[in-house]
Amino acid sequence: MLSRASRLVQARASAPAVRLGAVRMASTFMTNYKKEVAERAAMGIVPKPLDAAKTAALVELLQKPPADEGKELLELLKMRVPPGVDEAAYVKAGFLAAVAKGDATSPLISQKDAVFLLGTMQGGYNIQPLVDALDKPDLAEIAADALSKTILVFDSFHDVQDKAKKGNAAAKRVMKSWADAEWFTSRPEVAKKITFTVFKVTGETNTDDLSPAPDAWSRPDIPLHALAMLKHPRDGIKGVTDKENGTKAQIDEAMKKGFPLAYVGDVVGTGSSRKSATNSVLWYMGDDLPYVPNKRGGGICIGSKIAPIFFNTMQDAGALPIEMDVSKMHMNDVVDIYPYEGVAKSHTTGEVLAKFEVKTQVIFDEVRAGGRIPLIIGRGLTSRARTALDLPATTVFRSLGDAPPTPAGYTLAQKMVGKACGRPGVSPGEYCEPLMTTVGSQDTTGPMTRDELKDLACLGFSADLVMQSFCHTAAYPKPVDVKTHHTLPDFIMNRGGVSLRPGDGIIHSWLNRMLLPDTVGTGGDSHTRFPIGISFPAGSGLVAFAAATGTMPLDMPESVLVKFTGTMQPGITLRDLVHAIPYAARQRGLLTVEKKGKINVFSGRILEIEGLEHLKCEQAFELSDASAERSAAGCTISLDQAPISEYLTSNVVMLKWMIAEGYGDRRTLERRIANMEEWLAKPKLMKADKAAKYYETIEINMDQLKEPILCCPNDPDDARLLSDPTIAGSKIDEVFIGSCMTNIGHFRAAGKMLDSFKGQLPTRLWVSPPTKMDAAQLTAEGYYSIYGKAGARTEMPGCSLCMGNQARVADKAKVVSTSTRNFPNRLGNGADVFLASAELAALAAIKGKLPTPDEYLEAWKKIDASAADTYRYLNFDQLATYNDKATTITLSPEVVAAAKKLAA
Repeated sequence: MLSRASRLVQARASAPAVRLGAVRMASTFMTNYKKEVAERAAMGIVPKPLDAAKTAALVELLQKPPADEGKELLELLKMRVPPGVDEAAYVKAGFLAAVAKGDATSPLISQKDAVFLLGTMQGGYNIQPLVDALDKPDLAEIAADALSKTILVFDSFHDVQDKAKKGNAAAKRVMKSWADAEWFTSRPEVAKKITFTVFKVTGETNTDDLSPAPDAWSRPDIPLHALAMLKHPRDGIKGVTDKENGTKAQIDEAMKKGFPLAYVGDVVGTGSSRKSATNSVLWYMGDDLPYVPNKRGGGICIGSKIAPIFFNTMQDAGALPIEMDVSKMHMNDVVDIYPYEGVAKSHTTGEVLAKFEVKTQVIFDEVRAGGRIPLIIGRGLTSRARTALDLPATTVFRSLGDAPPTPAGYTLAQKMVGKACGRPGVSPGEYCEPLMTTVGSQDTTGPMTRDELKDLACLGFSADLVMQSFCHTAAYPKPVDVKTHHTLPDFIMNRGGVSLRPGDGIIHSWLNRMLLPDTVGTGGDSHTRFPIGISFPAGSGLVAFAAATGTMPLDMPESVLVKFTGTMQPGITLRDLVHAIPYAARQRGLLTVEKKGKINVFSGRILEIEGLEHLKCEQAFELSDASAERSAAGCTISLDQAPISEYLTSNVVMLKWMIAEGYGDRRTLERRIANMEEWLAKPKLMKADKAAKYYETIEINMDQLKEPILCCPNDPDDARLLSDPTIAGSKIDEVFIGSCMTNIGHFRAAGKMLDSFKGQLPTRLWVSPPTKMDAAQLTAEGYYSIYGKAGARTEMPGCSLCMGNQARVADKAKVVSTSTRNFPNRLGNGADVFLASAELAALAAIKGKLPTPDEYLEAWKKIDASAADTYRYLNFDQLATYNDKATTITLSPEVVAAAKKLAA
């Protein structure tokens, strides 16, 4: 599964064992380390794990330890070095391997101790030394014990198998242990009764609440980042002030009950796909992971509704997420749950508080295995071992369930996922592991994805294309961001991925141009929503798994069909159609704004859109992108062949231009270009079957949409007409035109409105194009001059205000924004944010208030008069700047041949 990665692991594991001359002299190591411990303790958190330099100094010191520090030094080596293929793990594994071989010595670590400690490092650099130890009589049994509990062995499986075939008794024991799934059965089952103290957060908890954007820089440092969890005061939560972390004080108080805490809420985990949100919750409410510093797993999360991505990240962390009615649970209550029976009771009175069903019985295996990803990898290892030993399939694990009956027809999404599984289609509720053709990672989750990849012992990507961006931190980087900008590109490209550069722009605007039609992918950003193909966004753990293995676990969701009919009316934009979806759903009672008893027909389901087949791919992305705000699992849009062919023709030139500009990994870019050219040579698109069944169908007649629709403060579900008396004429202080919801046409439209305005804007206007290519073209066309004359603040291409981790609007400002979502405090503390089209936003900037429908329509007519010029998109094949460089690039014959073979 990870052949490239595992070969690299083995190569590095056989490298020189110990590096002498550590960055810090060993004699000062403990002094400096204790200083760091004290500094972190003053903040109420544990010290950071040891990095490679500190581990090298520690290793040097362990060879001749001071008598009074030996025990402490050994404990640091055991517990404070990250496992996997972290650089520090490389130093640790090299030292322990040398001790096991007798090439290095320590009075504190025997050869047997060294082998035992190698067995605690999960996988990667420790595997080859353990396999070698199987041949040493005095170490073989310890090595066999370690390997029996290790699942991240990858191609080293063959080494153990070969030794077993040659009669090595220890290797035979390892093979049998893997076949018997002792790595799994040696772990405790989920208890029949679990008692916990409730930590209740009423209303909706989004991932901004649990992992605030302004603190994104600290996400890889889990204990530090957890201090920002629920920092804003809210009903029942004290929040964080300069004088006190009231939230942490409430957590500490709840812990005094003597039971583990469970996070309980009405609606939990909506918004961005932040594994950091899960990490923060589990730092306070999870379990320590043996030999893994500063990370916790397990725990319990309960909500009347849990957002699908957040649910999945909890699964991946080995937690037990459960949806049930929480109305009878209150802060600091002690509750007993009986997970197999599906009932929750008061610990004090025995009163039944709620009944529930777990999502799947397999979740009990996931918790036992330490998470969904370990279960998948371990199950595969057990299956592999049983096949090698000619044994029947194991019955140790819970069944994934029988495949549902073949439907009369498949939806477009079901066909796409089916293709990625080598089948005609996949039915709702069916478990599958589709091929991940494209994987995206952005910079506020990228460092965590990097850590997860290290934990997975990944040194080479199996997904066909993995791309890393720097759109969230480039404009206003903190020192830690600058370090990431310098180190993360090489990490990605060394594994065969493609890395963008700071200042290039938004991840989605680039990644969309690397897509292949009718394929499946994922990304570590909730807005990784493909306009062609389908994406299932995920937290950093699952994204790392998809990048490393090239597949992703998926319980196929049901689909909701949104079908547009009629014709777009004057003044109506694509953004208005985006907002028409929640507007129509609310009118039918399929979506509510109220959080208690929240109804959301889209949550956890796939949103499939028909009736707009003529759209350009850039336009289609506006609709697919906003499926994130619906909490949908994914989105498909049925498009005609012509716009997709136009898009890919342009994108081939852009990718060749990237190669000419020195972007890497060149092989990956060439491979994607060749696959695009093969599709263009023989274009073919999937369409939903007429007999396909949907959970719900929502028809939207565009003939009836006569005025703009806004999403009101501060909820992207709160869609209202511009004429709604509750918002009509609202004063506006600031306007933001930018984010992944925009394209170059929006900025021309705004520019034309601004060009006709004379005088000083009554608002603060922010302008941030999605990519540097858009910015360059707008500059060449004179629009930046218009923005400047109007007094607009032009930002570096990228996410700008959208996430709220860089520049922010003024406290309590009234804002119109083209950004993705308007959760409380996201763009600014206490800000009230309307979501609207760029056209409406520009007019609001000019007027300082929401215009009337008549005022808006009058202004729109001036734009519409030159619509063909305004809404031109970036076709790189028609721009000499890009085309000239693209013509200098020739694809390797091997890549072209492979693409032809794949297409055939």
